[in-house]
Amino acid sequence: MKYIVFILFTVMTNAAAQLMLKYGMMSLGPLSFAGVNPVLKILQIVFSPWIFFGLCVFVISMASHLYVLSKVDLSFAYPFLSLAYVAVAIFAYFVFREDLNAWRIAGIGFICLGTILIAQSDRSHAADGTDLAGNPMHKSEMSQ
Repeated sequence: MKYIVFILFTVMTNAAAQLMLKYGMMSLGPLSFAGVNPVLKILQIVFSPWIFFGLCVFVISMASHLYVLSKVDLSFAYPFLSLAYVAVAIFAYFVFREDLNAWRIAGIGFICLGTILIAQSDRSHAADGTDLAGNPMHKSEMSQ
């Protein structure tokens, strides 16, 4: 649980990047490559402000994720990224007026439940004095 703040930062920056990319694509309107050089069109998309900023935030998210991966097991950290689905669904409902029906809400509930169960796996290791890799922990690490 020591790195949960970094994991949640990764999740939230990932979700924010997705929302910015969506907003940027909506602001561009329908895409058409007819009669346009595809390379120029892609550059126009990438350098539109919301798309560009979304890509920058996504790079920050990936840098944070790399830091997390250097500290905890992949099998512990990666499932937390599913919380980005939860954040995106909720924010898309409020920002873009996207549908949030009973099936999606149920799915969000299952994602949250699964993430809680995975987070508990970290506590079980801390309780028996080992880290996620099964290595013995020092007393100072167990109290965090």
